[in-house]
Amino acid sequence: MTDLPPDLLRLRTLETWLTLVLDDVRRAIAAAEQREAERQRGIEARPPAPDWLLEVGLNRDSPPVQLHVGGCWNSGKRHRGVSREDALRALADGVRACSACRPDTELGVLD
Repeated sequence: MTDLPPDLLRLRTLETWLTLVLDDVRRAIAAAEQREAERQRGIEARPPAPDWLLEVGLNRDSPPVQLHVGGCWNSGKRHRGVSREDALRALADGVRACSACRPDTELGVLD
């Protein structure tokens, strides 16, 4: 049925090798479970996404470029979360509202 050796010495050698391999597999499983637990804790500890995003210019002295609803796909990489009051103030100061997510509509500001 199986291709195991018939003598005791080789069977014991095979048993030792399988034990070592099994220990390696168990350590790999434990490490993978720890990584997954850490990843899950990171997801749970992540702060909530801001409700409003203010897209900023290329340098810190340039004025804001656009206002977005939090999670907008069009927000770009240079943005920061702002409060509702700051979002309303930005629109009042002439910051352009994103045409994809329409934060002006979400805030109830009519043109």
